[in-house]
Parts: sequence; structure tokens; C-alpha cells
Amino acid sequence: MRATALPPRVFRHRLTWSAGALAAAVAATTVVSTATADAGAGHRPRSAKSVILLIGDGMGDSEITLARDYTVGAGGRLHMDGFPQTGTYTTYSVDRHGRPDYVTDSAASATAWATGHKTVNYRISKTPDTDRPLPTILELARRQGLATGSVTTAELTDATPAAMAAHVGDRDCQGPADMEGCPRDTLARGGLGSIAEQSVRLRPDVLLGGGRQRFDQKITEGPYQGLTVAQQAEKLGYRIVTDARGLRAAGPGQPVLGLFAPGAVPVEWTGRPAVAGGTEAQRCVTANPRRPAGTPTLEAQTRKAIELLEAKAQAGKDRKGFFLQVEGASIDKQDHEADPCGQIGETAAFDRAVEVARDYAERHPDTLVITTADHGHSSQIVPVDAEPMGLSATLVTDEGSRIKVSYGTTTTPEDGQEHTGTQVRIAAQGPFAERVRGVTDQTELFTTITRALGLR
Repeated sequence: MRATALPPRVFRHRLTWSAGALAAAVAATTVVSTATADAGAGHRPRSAKSVILLIGDGMGDSEITLARDYTVGAGGRLHMDGFPQTGTYTTYSVDRHGRPDYVTDSAASATAWATGHKTVNYRISKTPDTDRPLPTILELARRQGLATGSVTTAELTDATPAAMAAHVGDRDCQGPADMEGCPRDTLARGGLGSIAEQSVRLRPDVLLGGGRQRFDQKITEGPYQGLTVAQQAEKLGYRIVTDARGLRAAGPGQPVLGLFAPGAVPVEWTGRPAVAGGTEAQRCVTANPRRPAGTPTLEAQTRKAIELLEAKAQAGKDRKGFFLQVEGASIDKQDHEADPCGQIGETAAFDRAVEVARDYAERHPDTLVITTADHGHSSQIVPVDAEPMGLSATLVTDEGSRIKVSYGTTTTPEDGQEHTGTQVRIAAQGPFAERVRGVTDQTELFTTITRALGLR
């Protein structure tokens, strides 16, 4: 039995071509190639009504390949493999003088596509030199009347969702009690407050993820002093939901704040992490006893977010569209832990969210769907008989073969694995999708989305 239940269209196909069928296929390919070339030669595609941006945190080519090999086989294809337009983009951050820092963290990385500007590691949507707030896609979309949302398996105050909704000098300034590293961002000093406070004050229509511990913190300054951030959210009209049942019951007409875990949402799969000298061959366990019953999947969160945002967009007199960012955050977190099973399970979960987005776009061709990563990570597929210097684990795939995964940026589990500075995949479908082709930079993703939506 395969660990990930995917429809037949993503599995590998072994075809025998007749001469006539082959000729027809070549002719069809020629027509498609000519049409694509014509589109790139100056026929501007119509603008997008909506954009769905899906971020696999830490999901480099190695992480994608590992999930593919384990779940659908070496010759299989994931949903994210089916986009018609594919390219790569560079991910470096900068220091305060603008010089390249070749390995980014998630804060600087997310800032790049959220604002179109490079910044220093750990900073959230602020300039690298003067520490000034930079307008984000989500802010621009709200200003122009679009419905907006953010979904993540991390805390809603973690770096990737934070970059769309907040501006702080240090990513750790997540709640009112976490502001030690951001004295100039406090409300008392004329700043914007913590990430949690800014996120609800911006009032996106949908905020779904973990991080309840940040929203339970008491506000110490400003007009909501003495309330928790969750109470501030309720004052601003949010309906707060904490499990899958509550999420299903949420309807249009009221913004929704989903807080499904105290911290990051627990992962879906478990297994033995990599160790020095390697593990015995193992199968991943496609369950996690520490994941509470009633925790909504990323797929379910994405589907509900789209439903709510579409309803909000249709309710407006101008019938505008929406902007939604979806993050599969724990691909990265399990890579840090050198846990291949947790990492594969989160990649498979993210891929099911990609399927939801692509299915919506098939029914709504004026939707631009983009999937990419914020940076590369440390897992590598190596020969089964290799003896890596770092940590490694051996898995038995769904095809019955063995695969060895090596984590070599640190040699002891407690140190945690590191990001890498490699370029990563970006893929898209819909209006403006051709802009992802070739080698681009993360900052150009901001331009692609704002132009597709006509944001100013």
C-alpha cells in the first residue's frame, strides 16, 4: 500500500508508442511550443483575478525528490511536478551594506517575495540598512479591496507568514511578551508592536495555523492594553476556531482566526531520525500520536481558506478576487531535526494542498497558482552503501527499494541541520505564469504577483 493516497494522474505511466501516435504527439508538441513562443513574444496574458502562492519551507530539489521516491516512486510524479511553467530562483539575503549573504534564513527570504526587496537575516519586511517598513503583497491586496489570507503549519507569527503581515527588526518578536529584541518596534516607542498584534490589526480575512501561545499573551501597551492578542482579534471581528470541526463550521461574513496548536502544528508522519553511522532500514509511520485528533490537515485548511476567500470576493460589489499564501512549514523543521520521515510526510501533505490549489485553478483559469520554496536544506540522497560523515537514515520505499538520506551540515543531532544557499524550484500555472521560467530571483516573485493582480 502506498503511504500517500494520490489519484492515478500523478503516478508514473509506461506507454508504448505506435509510429502514428508518436508523430501525432510530436505535432501536438510543436503546436504547444509555437503557442508558448508566441505568448512570450509579446502577447500579454490577461491579468489574474486571484493568486494562490504555496511555499514549501526548506523544500529544495532534494526534499522534493525524496518525497517523490518514497511516496509515488522514482518514475512517479507529485502534484507539484505537473505545473506547465517551471524555473528556478536565487535565494540569497544581504547584509546591512547590501552585500550578498549567500545562505538566507526564512525571514529575509519571505521578505524578498513579500516586498520585492532583499534584507538581512532575521528581519521581517524591513529595509536592511534603515530598518524601515516595506509594503507587502498582502497589505497592497487589502488596500485594493481583495480578500486576503494566510495559512501555515507553523505558528502564524513564524517568519514566512509574518513577512506578509508584519514589520519587525527581529523575527523572534512574535508576541507582546517577546519584544526584547525589538525595542524600537514596541508601541511605547512608536513602533507597530509584535507580529501577533500586527497580524490581527491588519485584519486579513483568513489566518490559519499554529501559535496559540503568542495570541494568549497579554498586550502591555496601546489601546488594547490588558487584553490578550486573541481578545484583540475578537474585538476586531474575528471568529476564533481551534479544531477541524470549528473550521468546517466557519462561514463567510466574518474573518477567521484558526489557532490549531500552542506552537507549530504537529507533523503527520513519524519515524526514527538520522543518526551517526546510519539507522536500520525502516518504513515511515504515517501517523503521529502527538498530533491531537481534530487537527485540520494543510489540505483541509487550504480548501476552507479558498472557500472563504472566494465567498468574500464574490460578496463585494466589484467582485474582486483574492490573494492567499499557504506554507508547508515543517518540511524545514523536520530537515533541521534530520528526520526524513517527518520531512517526507510534511512534503506529501504540502503536495495535497498544491492539488487543492491546482484543482481550483482548473475551474477558475483566471487564477495564478505558484509553488516554490524559501531556501534549500540539508537532506541528500546518497548511495545505500555510502558511509556519510554526518547523520544518515535508510528507508524502505513504497517500491520496496532502499534509499539512504544523509544530513551533513552538522554531525550531532542536537546542533540541528542548516539551510543551504542553492537555487530552488519555482513553478506556476495561469496568467503571468511564464514569468517564472529560467533563472530569476525571489524579489521578482513580488513583481510577478503584483503585476498579475494589478496591485499598486
